[in-house]
Amino acid sequence: MLPTSPRETVLQVRGLTKSFGENVVLRGIDLDVPRGKVVALIGPSGSGKTTVLRSLNGLEIPDAGIVTLGAMDTDDGGAKAGGSLTLDFASAVSRKDIAALRDRSAMVFQHYNLFPHMSVLRNVIEGPVQVQKRPRAEAVAEAERLLDRVGLLEKKDAYPFELSGGQQQRVGIVRALALKPQLLLFDEPTSALDPELVGDVLEVIKELADEGWTMVIVTHELGFARQTADEVIFMDGGVVVERGPAAQVLREPQEERTQQFVRRLLHEF
Repeated sequence: MLPTSPRETVLQVRGLTKSFGENVVLRGIDLDVPRGKVVALIGPSGSGKTTVLRSLNGLEIPDAGIVTLGAMDTDDGGAKAGGSLTLDFASAVSRKDIAALRDRSAMVFQHYNLFPHMSVLRNVIEGPVQVQKRPRAEAVAEAERLLDRVGLLEKKDAYPFELSGGQQQRVGIVRALALKPQLLLFDEPTSALDPELVGDVLEVIKELADEGWTMVIVTHELGFARQTADEVIFMDGGVVVERGPAAQVLREPQEERTQQFVRRLLHEF
């Protein structure tokens, strides 16, 4: 299990904004994620959840805001960056900066995003070998260990089209883990799955949480968020409406808009 410390913040976001033309998607988002903790982002479609997540992996470039990723000692109430990476998106951010951000965070996508022309094993080792320049033999051994962990070692030579949706998503999780990131990002990891396949994927994510991985998860699975997340953040209209411990936000939300959303989603599911 990864060591945890209440003083150590792995992710700090301040004033994140993003617009697509005249559509303002993020209106100054602040976010702190301590080491070994899980934060779930919930909210209606179009609230900005996925844009936050993509900004943390350099897939979207915010208009402004500061993102710091890496261990930060917060003993005196303010973050002191040690070996951390800080990007100020109000200034020029280089391709090297974005590459460094992606080297520290890894995304698990809603629709898997596996390379269809590559085997499972090649999908997993592509990042470690081609991007991180790790020895191929080392990457293969790590990939096989991780695939065995999620029950897919026998599928290492298969291609994505030969796998079920749940199996593809578990490969997506292994691909992210193989990068050895400081932060795992999950974008609605079960929304594209048939209902009977959801449980296996959620169980893998719960195990990662129990092991102390630092994660930010966008999800509509409120029961899963209540069981797994340390903090739940409800977003609407590009702002944070409410945040707090999972049990409090999902069982006794304080804001009327959060109450409406939680009631509707629980009724639907």
